[in-house]
Amino acid sequence: GGVGKTTLAQLVYSEDRVQGHFDLKAWTCVSDDFDVIRLTKSILLSIASDQNVDNDDLNKLQGKLKKQLFGKKFLLVLDDVWNENYNDWVDMSRPFEAGAPGSKIIVTTRNQEVAAIMGTAPAYQLEKLSFDDCLSAFAQHSLGTTDFSSNKSLEEIGKKIVIKCNGLPLAL
Repeated sequence: GGVGKTTLAQLVYSEDRVQGHFDLKAWTCVSDDFDVIRLTKSILLSIASDQNVDNDDLNKLQGKLKKQLFGKKFLLVLDDVWNENYNDWVDMSRPFEAGAPGSKIIVTTRNQEVAAIMGTAPAYQLEKLSFDDCLSAFAQHSLGTTDFSSNKSLEEIGKKIVIKCNGLPLAL
């Protein structure tokens, strides 16, 4: 982790042009607890906070979600997904079919198998930053400029810190 998958998804999710493109938006953190009932409740509350989700009947919850999504273009972000079980995904995705064409689901994951299971669009693999890009980002974050030209005395310690960060933007 730490290459910025969630951060990139957050930037897309909150981008002004994205705001006006979708009727509904929902963000759900999945992590390693892929509980279809919990996730359905979370998505439902994210798009319709007035919904009663005290019930643990998956069919009823998904019926409510389907009703909320019906004919609407939605953006759903499922963040930090680990589950590789195809049948769980099938169960989870049933209500999404009610959405309008152009609806999108963004999944962040470290796991290529998860990306393959979701598989309607090619996965976008985020890579670590190069040393030079890390150094530039570190300088920008710490000094407010993209290089150490005005603070040569800090450049060596900056390089040591960047090496320890191992190309991970979130470590900077």
